[in-house]
Amino acid sequence: MFARSGSFAAFAMLVLLSACGSGQSAGGGKTVVGFAQIGSESGWRAAETKMAKLSAEQRGIDLRISDAQQRQENQIKAIRAFIAQGVDAIFLAPVVATGWDAVLKEAQAAKIPVVLLDRSIDTVDKNLYLSAVTSDTVHEGRVAGDWLTKQVAGKPCRVVEIQGTVGSSPATNRKKGFDEAIAKAPNVKLARSQSGDFTRTKAKEVMESFVKAEGAANICAVYAHNDDMMIGAIQAMKEAGMKPGKDVLTVSIDAVPDIFKAMADGDANATVELTPDMAGPAFDLLAAYKKDGKAPQKWVQTPSKLYLPDTAGAEYERRKNLY
Repeated sequence: MFARSGSFAAFAMLVLLSACGSGQSAGGGKTVVGFAQIGSESGWRAAETKMAKLSAEQRGIDLRISDAQQRQENQIKAIRAFIAQGVDAIFLAPVVATGWDAVLKEAQAAKIPVVLLDRSIDTVDKNLYLSAVTSDTVHEGRVAGDWLTKQVAGKPCRVVEIQGTVGSSPATNRKKGFDEAIAKAPNVKLARSQSGDFTRTKAKEVMESFVKAEGAANICAVYAHNDDMMIGAIQAMKEAGMKPGKDVLTVSIDAVPDIFKAMADGDANATVELTPDMAGPAFDLLAAYKKDGKAPQKWVQTPSKLYLPDTAGAEYERRKNLY
């Protein structure tokens, strides 16, 4: 590993060398990156971890991953452990948006750059992290809402929403974007909204409560902040005798294989893609920094795309081995 007294440009140079295939630092050892991962609560999260490992292997980087089991305190402990180990950089997928300043100041004091992956944080000092590689999660929610309003144009529609983890940036932003989109359609009403914590099991319970409260016949559509929660909701609806994808419209976010299978089977209608390849661009921005001598851009936006049943079969086959 490079000396802590060296500039960040030295670190970026090491990453560039690794990307070119050497896998070695100027000092003769591998670059070491610690990844404070949220957990494995969804198929998408597992895919992000898998692709991070592949990306590190391609660059000859020693990637050390800590599974926080969806607890911020575990992520903070992991970051402090990485600092103690003297890693060269830290990747953080923050479970919630707030409460990071203290530990990030510790990383900054140790001259260890931090890159945020797939989620942003709330901080008054953006210099505490080097860059963030994320999608536009407000846009994702807006895409989902726009699709739904077009499907029910002119018809009354009561929607139930299954939110992600309370306090997480995707949950906050995906709700914001969706709310903005349906606000333009007076015929669409958000009847109920509750957190499913980004998991299938919790979302199934939430959907069961929605059905009991609203009545199966009164639910026009379901919006879930991720596909795994939608899979849980679909199970609950089918057990209640409902026909998701037909009598009840569904739209969710992530584009994991199981939602494409559900669409191919006629049980789901739409998904908005969130690419799981976040670590690759994070390594690339460090290499680019060394190449052009400029500080990395503060936000690297990954693309989002709406997928519908017409390509579901092909997308399932293409993705099933990647997740």
